[in-house]
Amino acid sequence: MRASFFSESVRELAISASGAKAGELAADIGAGSGFITEGLVTRGLSVIAVDQSEAMLRELKRKLASAGTVDCRIGDALALPISNDSVDYAFSNMCLHHVDNPSRGVKEMARVVKLGGKVVITDLVEHDFEFLKDECHDHWLGFKKESVRRWFKAAGLTGVSVRSTRERCLSSSSCGHCRANVGIFLAVGEK
Repeated sequence: MRASFFSESVRELAISASGAKAGELAADIGAGSGFITEGLVTRGLSVIAVDQSEAMLRELKRKLASAGTVDCRIGDALALPISNDSVDYAFSNMCLHHVDNPSRGVKEMARVVKLGGKVVITDLVEHDFEFLKDECHDHWLGFKKESVRRWFKAAGLTGVSVRSTRERCLSSSSCGHCRANVGIFLAVGEK
């Protein structure tokens, strides 16, 4: 299903921007079925995959059963089940627009990252496709890049970059009358 919304290029851009290296530890917040986790494991990283859905984590475990370097944890993006300063990277792909308080979500990601580690988020730019709130349970209709930049800085992150990936997220309404075509941003900051 993910493939119909956005391409693997989003994952490649996020991981590349992080500078992640084999042997390091990353957290995938809102991991879902493992889109980001899979890319990280393939590069030799260990991953703590956090999602509030047991069903999604079961699918992730099934898909990456042979990886052996994935620690799946049930949790909320606003209260991560991860110790302070314990991971080299915190990634989040298409999760922030489902979070009640995105600024607090960014702070939580920054909390779990070690000094010198990075927070990397890919998500939707601001849009006006209201049907996504009902059909996809989106809390937010994307974000202004300046808001994201402000949240990163408020979380104590430095070297903050928020830019377009030049990729699009595509979704059609259940009735077929509306089709969303939304830009995706990449935000990176260092602790």
